[in-house]
Amino acid sequence: MSQTETPQRRISPLEISPDDFRTLGYRTVDRIAEHLRSIHQNPVTRGESPRVIRQLLGAGPLPHDGEDPFRILEEAADLLMGHSLFNGHPRFFGYITSSAAPIGALADLLAGAINPNVGGWALSPVASEIEAQTVRWIAEMIGYPADCGGLLVSGGNMANFVCFLSARKAKIGWDIRVSGVAGGQNRKLRVYASKETHTWIQKAADLFGLGTDAIRWIPTDRKLRMDVPFLRKQIENDKVNGDIPIMVVGTAGSVSTGAVDPLPDLAGICREHQLWFHVDGAYGGFAAVLPDASEDLKGLSLADSVAVDPHKWLYAPLEAGCALVRTPAHLTDAFSYHPPYYHFPDDEGDAPINFHEHGPQNSRGFRALKVWLALKQVGRKGYIQMISEDISLARALFDRVSAYPELQRFTCELSITTFRFVPPDLKPGGEETEKYLNQLNTELLTRLQNGGETFLSNAVIGESFVLRACVVNFRTSLQDIQAVPDIVIRIGKEVDQEMRQRTPGG
Repeated sequence: MSQTETPQRRISPLEISPDDFRTLGYRTVDRIAEHLRSIHQNPVTRGESPRVIRQLLGAGPLPHDGEDPFRILEEAADLLMGHSLFNGHPRFFGYITSSAAPIGALADLLAGAINPNVGGWALSPVASEIEAQTVRWIAEMIGYPADCGGLLVSGGNMANFVCFLSARKAKIGWDIRVSGVAGGQNRKLRVYASKETHTWIQKAADLFGLGTDAIRWIPTDRKLRMDVPFLRKQIENDKVNGDIPIMVVGTAGSVSTGAVDPLPDLAGICREHQLWFHVDGAYGGFAAVLPDASEDLKGLSLADSVAVDPHKWLYAPLEAGCALVRTPAHLTDAFSYHPPYYHFPDDEGDAPINFHEHGPQNSRGFRALKVWLALKQVGRKGYIQMISEDISLARALFDRVSAYPELQRFTCELSITTFRFVPPDLKPGGEETEKYLNQLNTELLTRLQNGGETFLSNAVIGESFVLRACVVNFRTSLQDIQAVPDIVIRIGKEVDQEMRQRTPGG
């Protein structure tokens, strides 16, 4: 090439011209806007089988030649909007997955276009500072110290893992990062959790070298909260036996029923025995923002660490979890390494924050933007309103269930209501009757989840299989709540009749 020639831009198969990108973007946004406008008119799900979905995609090999981006983006929109389960539907009550804030969807587009790597400040200057501010705002929102350490992660499991590893490093008397668990000369490490704790605790004990036998499962009271006297006695017995207790896990909003452990009492026991106090608030932690939050819930402010999920009660699109650790140095103690191929400033004083020092990931996407924008859009006041409305709607369902003789209600905590269908001619309590009711409600739930009218999940309370409705949905109205009992009873009667016809003697 001569000095007078103009260098040509590289032509890549992945490139899309600015004009085409603009047209594609407008078309896609129009499809999304129409989907959101009409979502309440469509089924929650079509209940299609894996075989049907796979047939839609076909079984061919990877295409040799590329395809037109206009056509394949339209095809993707058709697939997703025609064959998904819509957790943004106003009658989705199945799991603690909220309807996604529209501004969060736009935030993900913007974040993906800039594509900062929020592992090192130099790679993501403004994104790193937005994430740090988001962490401070989340902490402030739930009454936790705003000068804590923290970072955004994929969800509740990972947020709890980050806190677990911080506790493991802080509360063990040898350098576990170097010597491993074996450095304790075969003394058993102990963590304490109620039987209502999410299964992340088993994964953490397994993955991080303690083994699931390290977990002391503490029974619960009649409200499904951790039994404090039993916990105290268990810790004392373990110490006498030469074990090493390291942490207690409290729950702020259990998955099954929304139960909140007596967090201030657990904090007191941890102080007494110098244990790490962690709160799994992935679901219920954000309810601490409410002016009328219980003292038990406000007790999460006493924890050494807290896990919360913005993709639950902050209505952020998946994925968005958040780990908060009271003393920021505990994060770097647990995760920081300085390989020679890193040239990032140390995270001290006013130095830039490098999030790879605070968690398990090096390369990190810009999850914080969708959370940050929603916090700015509605503020504390807006979240107080929406969370309060969700709780009120769950209570309205609990109250409405009592008006139907075919429905038996069980619990209502935070925004979760549990109940079951009971045929009028059956009296609960007998062994055979309870066995039948469990089978009946299991089949009923399957029909509900495939039917598309509403989507519930289940809990097991005692020995009873019950239906579970969780409201974390800013689109749900009182009308949607009022429709649930009639749907359940209608389908429940159909299932009951079919089951009796299949049973000898009816």
